[in-house]
Amino acid sequence: MTAKPSGVWATAVGVARVRARETRRENPLFLDPLAEAFAVAGGLPVDGEPLHAPVDEAARRRWGGIGLSIVVRTRFLDELLGDAAAAGCRQVVLLGAGMDSRAYRLDWPSGTRLFEIDTAEPLDFKESVLRAERAEPHCERITVPVDLRDDWPGALSASGHDPALPTVWIAEGLLIYLPQDAVDRLLGQVGELSASGSRMGLTLGQPGVLERFAQDTGTPASMWLSEMPSDPVTWLDGLGWDARAYTLRERAAAYARPVATPEAQPPRHGGLISAVRR
Repeated sequence: MTAKPSGVWATAVGVARVRARETRRENPLFLDPLAEAFAVAGGLPVDGEPLHAPVDEAARRRWGGIGLSIVVRTRFLDELLGDAAAAGCRQVVLLGAGMDSRAYRLDWPSGTRLFEIDTAEPLDFKESVLRAERAEPHCERITVPVDLRDDWPGALSASGHDPALPTVWIAEGLLIYLPQDAVDRLLGQVGELSASGSRMGLTLGQPGVLERFAQDTGTPASMWLSEMPSDPVTWLDGLGWDARAYTLRERAAAYARPVATPEAQPPRHGGLISAVRR
């Protein structure tokens, strides 16, 4: 029997619920037809209030902000992947893939290979839903069941990844769960496997936001271990990437989904990163 969501990877089901609700909107920023199936299978029906829904208005606004951030980052990374495919990347690696269904919902050029790296439990849960939905991927989809704390580069290589070819890497909602030394190690490994011209999309935790969300939802803040560096562009430059950083507010406005509430202070840096390997 497939295990039910628990621990860190249970948050992937919550993300699927947000994506399912966005898909239902009149003018959605993306369509994710499989998201509702993931959410329902994980015990999070799309209708009604989610577990631990906040009761006071300020907390509700913050909760809504988290949902909007998931929607905006999803659209941002969809566009990044489209640009990478147009630039010739035919290898895609999703680090901590969770309930990501981009292999099924995006149009991929012929010859694209998409690798999903995650631990066995979420991948098994995901497979059970995909089988029930009779979903067919739009590219060659390869699952790589391995913990990112273990020898994931070896497992990825054994699954057919070619480091001599450009790759587009996605780490969405992942890095906050890793301590800073593990983040640096992970991105160092990604760099070693990236040919010149490879692309990378990252989402980084905003300082202070994670603690407030933990208070609102009852989520253990101890799961969140790292925030973004004060200057992510310079940080990634030192790792061999030419990067650009965007705030969620900037991209939300660009997608005609502006944030309604004023900021208490201007953001120091962006939580959405696109990068190209030198």
